[in-house]
Amino acid sequence: MPAPEIYAVALPTPLRRTFDYTAQNPHMAQNPAGLFDQTQTAFDQAQTAQGLPGMRVAVNFGNQQLVGVIVEVKDDSDFDLKKLKPIQQLLDTQPIIPDELLQLCHWAAWYYHHPIGEVLAAAIPVALRQGEAATLSTEKAWQLTEAGRHCTADELKRAPKQQALMQQLKEDTLCVQNSILHKDLLLQDVNRNALKGLQDKGMIESLEITPSPIRPPELLKSTPLTLNDEQASALAQVDFDQFGGHLLYGTTGSGKTEVYLQAIEQVLHAGKQALVLIPEIGLTPQTLTRFQRRFNRPLAVLHSNLNDTERKQAWLLAAAGDADIIIGTRSAIFTPMKNPGIIILDEEHDPSFKQQEGFRYSARDLAALRCQRLGIPLILGSATPSLESFHNAQQQRYRLLPLTQRAGGARPPTIELIDLKRQAMQEGLTQALLDTMEQHLLASGQVLVFINRRGFAPTLMCHDCGWLSQCQHCDARLTVHQNPAHLHCHHCDYQRPLIHQCPTCNSRELHCVGQGSERTETVLQNRFADFPVLRVDRDSTRQKNAMHTIVEKVNQGDPCILVGTQMLAKGHHFPNVTLVAIIDADGGLFSTDFRGPERMGQLMLQVAGRAGRAERPGTVLIQSHLCDHPLLQTLLYQGYSAFAQLILQERQVSQLPPYRYMALLRAESKRSENAHELLLTARQIAERHCPSQPDLQYLGPLPAPMERRNQRFRHQLQIHASSRARLHQLLTPLIAELEQHPLSRRTRWSIDVDPQDMA
Repeated sequence: MPAPEIYAVALPTPLRRTFDYTAQNPHMAQNPAGLFDQTQTAFDQAQTAQGLPGMRVAVNFGNQQLVGVIVEVKDDSDFDLKKLKPIQQLLDTQPIIPDELLQLCHWAAWYYHHPIGEVLAAAIPVALRQGEAATLSTEKAWQLTEAGRHCTADELKRAPKQQALMQQLKEDTLCVQNSILHKDLLLQDVNRNALKGLQDKGMIESLEITPSPIRPPELLKSTPLTLNDEQASALAQVDFDQFGGHLLYGTTGSGKTEVYLQAIEQVLHAGKQALVLIPEIGLTPQTLTRFQRRFNRPLAVLHSNLNDTERKQAWLLAAAGDADIIIGTRSAIFTPMKNPGIIILDEEHDPSFKQQEGFRYSARDLAALRCQRLGIPLILGSATPSLESFHNAQQQRYRLLPLTQRAGGARPPTIELIDLKRQAMQEGLTQALLDTMEQHLLASGQVLVFINRRGFAPTLMCHDCGWLSQCQHCDARLTVHQNPAHLHCHHCDYQRPLIHQCPTCNSRELHCVGQGSERTETVLQNRFADFPVLRVDRDSTRQKNAMHTIVEKVNQGDPCILVGTQMLAKGHHFPNVTLVAIIDADGGLFSTDFRGPERMGQLMLQVAGRAGRAERPGTVLIQSHLCDHPLLQTLLYQGYSAFAQLILQERQVSQLPPYRYMALLRAESKRSENAHELLLTARQIAERHCPSQPDLQYLGPLPAPMERRNQRFRHQLQIHASSRARLHQLLTPLIAELEQHPLSRRTRWSIDVDPQDMA
């Protein structure tokens, strides 16, 4: 009998290795029912037709069955062939992970020092991870009945919502097989009662269909806007036939999205696909609507709010080339594309593009590598680029595409500082700010109030003894929430009812200290009773389509007040906002994270950019106790480029990224000494391999900025190197040796390469 082929399978386990299996059991004396013949035949056919790497298999692993991915076919194994288990089932007839994506995952596993099995598990949808067939499912759709096709507008004049929906169904170009998918109707915020009303009248009916792409002859639904000189120059510098990194550095409202749209138009004309990554799920409906209004081409959407079937469906459509435009959040970087043409990252500076748990990858950096390997252009867009991208543009690794003017003749907002020193305050708001808000509202403008704290107040304090509402599990205070009334830790999610008596001295003099978005909302509702106050934070937008509903209400144009956190800063276009108020600009100036000032500047300018985006001029009022701070002065009066350059100079002197390369080794345990001892051992191992010297330095182990979180003590060890190669030369043997240390089995630990969050 010939020696069996060996298949290296990546499994979703925390072990940094693959596992060898055979397609058949070579040591069975008999095979009475042809138990392995079918599997072996499937393997032979797949090997001949497509090649096996990238296909899923079901295997026995210990006492459980797992779904893994074949990553290599080998002639031999380091293990005794007699002990190798056979693969139970080949789940695919062709690779679901194409070779270029498989190689990207291998690189990511190496660079971020993460198990390849978990990397591949993160790259594919949950449904495929669980072994479901890689075939498109049927989807609910609606079609006109005979009565509906002959229905006139007058027949529904007493039901205007049904009338509008009927007109939409007759005209919609998203129709598939003369029907329209239920999910597409929901994305267009269709009234569900109107849908049911038309069904009850027998004018529409539901059915299950397998989606297939509809590509009308006309690529565009609407005429592109005329580009100004800067936009046209930026688009002309993108070479669509080869790799090139482009930093589209455009002030807020400068028309970056229009450049994206016209770049994608050229890609679609060439018969290729476009992948667009956005930082927030909340931006998806807005982005999708704009793309649907422009293009007559099928789109796929990928984000964490989709159910498993929806995500699998979109992923497979993109893989088959049946979705021409793919829009998604961070994990969409792993979407396979049959005909890749361009990758675009909007708001590329946003920290959410870096995964903060488990497989800690950067979607921005993987996008750059993927585009380079595919030979396609990359566009990174932002009004406030990350210092890494800004530095890359200065070093000419990226081509800088500046957009300095607002599109459509809109003018930049006027920015004014309000010095809080010796000012009388009304729940964190100065009288000057309240008066200006009233002027704008009475002039039919809209006002955006930015306060980057959820809840009613940051803490509850006893006026008599000084007791503070402390989380039992974290080195953090409990935030006061009023709707519903409770105390809540935003770090470990611990919650308890709101108390009215001090647990230390029994006093009832408990005061809410500080400002949160709920409190600001309440104050403004009382102060401006004639105008709606809309709060936008994680609590108010939990329900599906809640953010979309708020945005639609704001875009109606009526005077209102928007109160919210950083969710308001990310790419939203509110043409009628004429005043932006930033309640407290000082927090980022005192951050324990060296990236704090950079994030402060980005957030402040992004929020300020919501003002005056249309014909009406905008004003930005910023409250601060530190109006003379050099970073604040530089940001507001010299612009982001000067601000970024100032911080880069500080980073260079301090030898911090992007001038050095960093890895952060984290450890946590219910016993503080365990976490500290593990990292002390890690440093000893590291110094044995590479003693501390100018091009490789260590800091720690030290307690994390918040030492105790969720009942675990957290410590950190920083490793700084002059080059990526130097860093990885150390990390590879360090991790291998640390994994074998007995303490590593009693202590949670992780490695974060290029960390974006030092908490």
